[in-house]
Amino acid sequence: MEKLLNEFSVGLFFWQTLLFILLLLLLRKFAWKPILNAVNEREDGIKSALAAAEDAKKEMQNVTADSEKLLKEARAEREAMLKEAREIREKMIADSKEQAKIEGDKMLKQAQAAIESEKKAAVADIKTQVATLSVDIAEKVIKEQLSNKDKQLELVEDMLGDIKLS
Repeated sequence: MEKLLNEFSVGLFFWQTLLFILLLLLLRKFAWKPILNAVNEREDGIKSALAAAEDAKKEMQNVTADSEKLLKEARAEREAMLKEAREIREKMIADSKEQAKIEGDKMLKQAQAAIESEKKAAVADIKTQVATLSVDIAEKVIKEQLSNKDKQLELVEDMLGDIKLS
């Protein structure tokens, strides 16, 4: 340290101090200002990027909420449509059953009417056949009785007797 104090020169110290201050001024003007400006610009860019990211995050939350709301509405609408379709199907089935019952009743009544008609026709046919058979039997009996003269006279007298009694 003594050596430094012995060799100390005021002129050299002055010039070194002056050069150092000049160097600091030059660095401030040409190096620090552009470096600080770049750092400030970078900081502003980062701040704006963070703000944009925060805005995007909020927008994403809004979009997510909106999409969930739309999804819920779509589900509710789908459920309503399914419920309506079930009701329509049940109504159509009930209507079809009612129509089938009406048609069945109608066919049953027609069948009963046809059976009754056939029954009446069969009874009429049987009556006609019985009447024809009765007439045929009566004709044979009368022929038998009228073939004999004595029997004819007896029949005529019986008839006249019945007429007088009446």
